[in-house]
Amino acid sequence: MVGQQLVPRGIVDERVLEAMGRVPRHLFVPPDVAPYAYADHPLPIGDGQTISQPYIVALMLQEARIRPSDTVLDVGTGSGYAAAVTAELAARVVSIERHPSLASGAAATLEALGYDVAVVIGDGSVGWPEGAPYDVILAAATSPSVPEAWREQLAEGGRIVVPIGRSGGAQHLALFERGDDGMLAETNLGGVAFVPLLGEQAWPVPGEPGV
Repeated sequence: MVGQQLVPRGIVDERVLEAMGRVPRHLFVPPDVAPYAYADHPLPIGDGQTISQPYIVALMLQEARIRPSDTVLDVGTGSGYAAAVTAELAARVVSIERHPSLASGAAATLEALGYDVAVVIGDGSVGWPEGAPYDVILAAATSPSVPEAWREQLAEGGRIVVPIGRSGGAQHLALFERGDDGMLAETNLGGVAFVPLLGEQAWPVPGEPGV
């Protein structure tokens, strides 16, 4: 996976490559798709969610430039795989998931493998103020824009990596960096396809009043 998919496609951060090589991805997916865990495409993990392809996980982590002293908010725990790789790079990881079943499964896998990740259940679009400020915020779901709550919880000089766009429509992966003036400067990292980020400050949750 590392040698055939990540390096040839421009992943050069040695810390990211080493972390991707250490985390057992097959333990974060359902048994029926475990044989395809290291293939270069996303896989279903239940509740209509997916585990992102290895290259996208690596790209997001490389662009986030996570330092060993950083605190990271991982939005959209899913299987817990990205949180595990992030935990190899950062000092502290808080991972938030809106689906209780996915959150509990991911927490159990992370604990069994010895990863110190705080998995919480909640609306990822409003972040997790209790753990702020965050040096990095990573999101595995596409948002219409950067939620205001994330801006408020981002540390000085912090980075946000998030897909921007509508599910099923045009999306791009974006890096937002907080400057000295508090403003976010955006870098377009290319087209992607993610499930929607649902919540108060993102896309509306189907079936809720007014939707």
